[in-house]
Amino acid sequence: MKPALQLRLGQSLALTPQLQQAIRLLQLSRLELELELNAAIEANPLLEKDEGADEDGSDVEPGDSLDAGDHDDEGAASGEDTFDDLPDAPLDLEHSDYRKTTGSSEDFEAQDAVAEDLRDHLLWQLNLTSMSARDRSIGVALIDAIDDDGYLVESDEALLEALAPLSGISVAEIESVRRRVQQFDPIGVGSRSLGECLDVQLGAFAADTPGLALARRIVRDHLEALARKDRTQMGAALQVTPEEFDLALALVRSLSPKPGAAHAAVGAEYVAPDAYARKLNGRWQVLLAGDCQPRLAINDYYSGLIAKARRDDANYLKGQLQEARWLIKSLKTRAETILKVARSIVSAQEAFLEFGPEGMRPLVLKDVAEELGMHESTISRVTTRKFLHTPRGTFEFKYFFSSGVTTSDGGAASATAVQAMIKKLIEEEPLANPLSDQGLTLELNRRGINVARRTVAKYREALNIPSSNDRSRLGSR
Repeated sequence: MKPALQLRLGQSLALTPQLQQAIRLLQLSRLELELELNAAIEANPLLEKDEGADEDGSDVEPGDSLDAGDHDDEGAASGEDTFDDLPDAPLDLEHSDYRKTTGSSEDFEAQDAVAEDLRDHLLWQLNLTSMSARDRSIGVALIDAIDDDGYLVESDEALLEALAPLSGISVAEIESVRRRVQQFDPIGVGSRSLGECLDVQLGAFAADTPGLALARRIVRDHLEALARKDRTQMGAALQVTPEEFDLALALVRSLSPKPGAAHAAVGAEYVAPDAYARKLNGRWQVLLAGDCQPRLAINDYYSGLIAKARRDDANYLKGQLQEARWLIKSLKTRAETILKVARSIVSAQEAFLEFGPEGMRPLVLKDVAEELGMHESTISRVTTRKFLHTPRGTFEFKYFFSSGVTTSDGGAASATAVQAMIKKLIEEEPLANPLSDQGLTLELNRRGINVARRTVAKYREALNIPSSNDRSRLGSR
């Protein structure tokens, strides 16, 4: 074949730099967006924070393309679509007179207390305990080998290797210090097994505590039978009356199987809502949070230099100006899209807002995408790490999406609603006769929810609810 030139017509989607930027901004959380904008301001002299913007932090004008359809608020066109019009709105320290009335200085900073983890808590007690420097070194090594649940996970050989600098160290010395550590708060920490941990905790009770002797027998010799909830076998082996057994069992159940869990250093996670849903005048309305739309503007000084600058400098400033305009436009598009999606979610899930999780209706990304005329991938980006504040709490947008199961009347119930029904049935079940997965399935079917037993088991496990055997009288409830 001879090489030749051919002309062909075709259509293809090209991701322009502007579109790529808009997509990237859309999937960022509020914190990530703030970091992105700070970096952009540092890199682009034409960009600056707009200190003269409205207090709600939005450059989106009422009546703009924010309208999401027939379920939009009537006040949007009249200029009532502002965050400040909401009753009980969160206090905005940046734009209120709070600092003036309290006399706070400009350099006031909120400081969170540093969380103390289990290791810090134990080392603090070790330093207050009277012991030799040798024993204190052993204690530090033991504490370093304790996991977050409070159990000693290192073997004696590993501890001996870690303590090699101490000449002549023996397992007996390590064991002696470990026994002292077990009496630290939380008591039982440093144990090697569950039975030992519970036994140490029981050892702290007064000797005349009713049921104490039997409880120690149970944790030492019958933990496996206790885990199997085998009351008959345990009663026969212990040769005690049901009343004595129940008394000892209550004592065992008052113990902590994971003594270190209460001291886990888990910092509080704070989320800032991107939108608010409030019921005003009998209708659910959605408004963007005050600083969901960051305030950026074009720097007048540098933009005025374009006409006066030399050719190379002018070209540079023109390029920076174009990028600044693209960024501001992308931010506006981001705010518009978030508001549209939030309004669509609230419109679809009004029953949840009114009645709780049992009112959640099935909703998938495709439903919102078709309603708003957007692609599913766009909806997915908007619903990731974006939060909606409602009277029932603050939820990630994704929380409101779930698949559905059919009902006897031909409708559908969301997985979230079915989980809420399962949780309620279990909360109301007789303690001595908990509902099995099959029993839960039959009860849901009786209420018109066509769901299989394996689906019920999956939903129950997702709720971290133990099986019916584990919820029996010998269970943790």
